Amino acid sequence: MFNVVGNINVLAVVAATVGCTVLGGIWFAAMFPKQYAAALGRNPQEKPTMTPLFLVGPMLCTLVTVLASSVLVEALNVERISDAIVFGLIVGLGFLAVTMTNVAINPNFPRPLAYAALNAPYFVLSALLVSVILVAMR
Repeated sequence: MFNVVGNINVLAVVAATVGCTVLGGIWFAAMFPKQYAAALGRNPQEKPTMTPLFLVGPMLCTLVTVLASSVLVEALNVERISDAIVFGLIVGLGFLAVTMTNVAINPNFPRPLAYAALNAPYFVLSALLVSVILVAMR
């Protein structure tokens, strides 16, 4: 099973990582910045400090997720776009959105359900995007 690592398309991994990073920027900075700030209990008028961790961290986390998805796509022999969509939904709904919601349900998030409602669709869309790119470029 682990011999599939050699079959990973590095260009597809880079494309999927960049695609999710762009999607995240559009989602959180352009489409829903006020809602995101409100879900975090911040004043939407105050802009957060942009640190290197804030800028690079999400992309590195996405890269790890894309690599894991790439290994699974190869190991499960996902070849058709329709199967990629099913795989993306399983990963997006069954792992990413649920884990993100679980993290949000703690006393540090003032509005955990609002946070989950805003973030879960992004994670499902990103999983779908990753899966389709990985299979399309296979």
